[in-house]
Amino acid sequence: MSAAFDPVTWRPAPFLPARDARDPALLFVVAVLCFLACLTALGVIAADRAAGGWASQLTGEATVIVRARGGETPDAAAARAAEALAGVSGVTEARALEREQAYELIRPWIGDTTDLDDLPVPRLVAVTLDASTPATAPALTQALRAAGVDASVDDHSVWIKDIRRAADLVRWTGALVFLLIAGAAGAVVVFATRAGLAARREVVEVLHLAGAEDGYIARLFQFRFAYIAAVSGAIGAAGAAALGAVLRLLGGGEGITPALPIAWMDLLAVLPCPLLAAAVAAVAARTTAAGLIRAMR
Repeated sequence: MSAAFDPVTWRPAPFLPARDARDPALLFVVAVLCFLACLTALGVIAADRAAGGWASQLTGEATVIVRARGGETPDAAAARAAEALAGVSGVTEARALEREQAYELIRPWIGDTTDLDDLPVPRLVAVTLDASTPATAPALTQALRAAGVDASVDDHSVWIKDIRRAADLVRWTGALVFLLIAGAAGAVVVFATRAGLAARREVVEVLHLAGAEDGYIARLFQFRFAYIAAVSGAIGAAGAAALGAVLRLLGGGEGITPALPIAWMDLLAVLPCPLLAAAVAAVAARTTAAGLIRAMR
C-alpha cells in the first residue's frame, strides 16, 4: 500500500501520479508517430495538387500529328492542319510547331536527328482548347478530314487516366499509412495502460472495496493518456509543420519539386493531429483499462 502514499507529505498520493518514469518514452514514441502521420498527410495533399494540375493542363490541350501527302511538304501540311483546326468551336489556338521543335521532341527517343532531313518526319500541331467548352477529339478529327489532312489527334486521355489512377493510388496509400500509424499509436497506449494497471493492481482492488466503479477508474487512465497523446501530437505536428515550411522555402514557388508542390495553406492540415492523437489514446486506454479492471474482479 506504500504506492498509495506520498512519503514526503504523508498524504494519500493520487492513483495516477502527475509524473511517471515511463511518460517520456511514451511521449517520444507518440510524437514520432504523429510526426510521420503529419508528413504523410502533407505528402498526399501535395501529390494530389500536382496530379490535379497535370490533369488540368492535359485536359486543356491536344496534340495533332500531321503526315504530308503527295508532293506537299510537311510544313505546308502542318500549316493547313492548324488553319483547319483554328476554326473549330472549342479551340482557342492551333499552332504548327516548326521542324526544329518536332525534332527536339523525338531526339530523346532516337538520338541524333541530323540525318532526318530527307525523311518524311511528321509535323506536330499544338492545340489549346477552351477551358469551359473544349473541343472533342472526334470534332478535331472531322475538321482535319474535311480539309483533306492526313493526321491523328491525341487528346491526352490516356495520360489523364494514368495521372488520375496514380493520384488515387497515392490517396489510398496515404490513408493506409495513416491507419497503420494510428494503430501503432493505439498499441503503444494499450501497452502503457496495461503496465500502469499492473503496477497499481492492489490500489485498484482497494478502490473496488471502497465502492469505486469500474468506469471511474477507467476514466482516470483515459484522461491521463489522452493528455499525454495530445501533447505528443502537438509536438509531432509542430515538427512536421516546421519541416514542411523549410521545404517550402527551399523549393520556392514549387514547394519541394514540381511533383510535390507544398503550399503554405497545406501546413494547416497538421492542426487536427493533437485531437486525433488524444482521441485514439482515449479510446485505447479506456477500452483496455475497462477490460483489465473487469478481469481483476
